[in-house]
This record gives sequence, structure tokens and C-alpha cells, in this order.
Amino acid sequence: MSSKHWVVKATGERELFDQTKLRDSLRRSGASEEDIGNVVSNILAEMHDGVSTEKIYRHAFALLKRQHKDVAAQYNLRRAIREMGPTGFPFEQFVGEILRSKGYEVRVGLIVQGWCVDHEVDVSAKKDGTHILIECKFHNEEGFKTDLKVALYVRERFQDIQKKHESIKDETERFHEAWLVTNTKLTSKAIQYAQCAGLNVIGWNYPRRGNLQDLVNETRMYPITALTALSFAEKRRLMENRIVLFRDLFDKKKMLHGLGLDDKKIERVLAEATELNGMMLA
Repeated sequence: MSSKHWVVKATGERELFDQTKLRDSLRRSGASEEDIGNVVSNILAEMHDGVSTEKIYRHAFALLKRQHKDVAAQYNLRRAIREMGPTGFPFEQFVGEILRSKGYEVRVGLIVQGWCVDHEVDVSAKKDGTHILIECKFHNEEGFKTDLKVALYVRERFQDIQKKHESIKDETERFHEAWLVTNTKLTSKAIQYAQCAGLNVIGWNYPRRGNLQDLVNETRMYPITALTALSFAEKRRLMENRIVLFRDLFDKKKMLHGLGLDDKKIERVLAEATELNGMMLA
């Protein structure tokens, strides 16, 4: 019998199962080589043609969670950020809070006049005399990649705003840099263009250091979607009330009650948030 198996991706595409990808993702989450070996062995034992990558993920996550909640939370982090949708506003808030924790003066969602048209800027960040225009591109579809068209779009908007500010000599609001921040991976063409055009790009795993995963762990800005004690509907209601981070929960107990959570449920949620915040990359 062949040891090769076809798996079905979220897009419906079929590809050969590559255990190296699974091992790499587990390793990036902080799993030990022993734990990686155990997870891969369990996955391989139940592998069959046509199994979905979603089922493989859930199996690996369940195995990790039994032994190491912190590693499981890291393994789930990318998916947790993706679950902040379907709209991009919670992600914009999320990016803003990451930058605030790094000492930036931040505004989220403002209208800026350009040479040709007005632009809605997702995030404006200032630090050490540098003013940054940040376009946040959020996608909740697994496998989606931010491509060249998006990088071109951000650069063109930046240039239109720059031209307007230069015409009126407005140094107080002038943007000096443009950033594209996304929760997805980036195509090679998008990266190539950004490097050539001077556009700072931050994706899930790009650049090698200082990518989105690094920034989340460095600042400990963990999204409430990473918590297993909350249902999907409860997470959605919290985000609609602009509660997007673990830390937002601790001074919002009245709001938690208002959303229908009883005292025992609130205790479980806060206990998990406290535990994971202390464990993840401690």
C-alpha cells in the first residue's frame, strides 16, 4: 500500500500530504521534537486519501492541547486572528494596539485628503518624528495570499496623499512611510514590488523577523478568539463591543455580564486568559 496520501485543502484543491509542513508549523509553535514526533505519528496512523487539511489541523490541535496549552495556543494563533472577521475592523484595532504597545501614537480609521480623492486610512502611527500610513488587509479565508495588486494599491494611495501634502506644505500631517500589514502570507511578486518601491510589508510570516506572529508574541497582544472558553457567538459579540484582546476582558466584567455570561463562565474565561497570557512564550 502506498505511503502517499492526497489531502483536500480549504480551497477544494488536492495535494499530496507533506508531513514536513506539519512538522514545521508545530516547530514554529514551540513544540518539542518529541511532541512533534508524537503528533505526526498519530496523524499518520489515521491518514487516508481525501482527508481535509481542516481535520488534520483539528487533530493536531487536540493532541497538543492535552499536553501543552501554551503550544496549542501558539499553533492556533494564526487561525484565531483569522477568526476576528468577517470584517476587517477588529484587525485594524488589533494592529493599532500592537503599535501603541510599541510606543506609537495611533489613530484608527481616519479620512485623509489626497491630491485626487479623499482616502480612508486604516491606521495612522507616529513615533520619533516619523508618521506612518498603514493599510490593513484582513482575510478570513484559509490559503488566501495578499498579492501584487494590493501592494500597488497601497503605494498609489500613499503617493496621492503625499502629493496633496506637498502642495500645501503640511508637515504636521504629512506621512513619511507607507506600510501594508496583513494576516495572510504574501505572494513573491508582492514582496518583490514592496522591496523595490520602498513599501514596508508585514505579513503572517514575513519578514523573517518582525513578522505579524513575532509582533503579537513580543507585545503579548493576544486576540480573544484564541480562547476556547468562549463560543464563536460570544467572541463575535465581544468584538462588536470593541473587546478584541485578552487584556480587554479584565476591566470589562460588567460588559461580560451584559452579554449574558454568568459568573462561572466569566471566571473560566478570565482564568484561561490569565493562564495563556502567562504561558505563551514566557
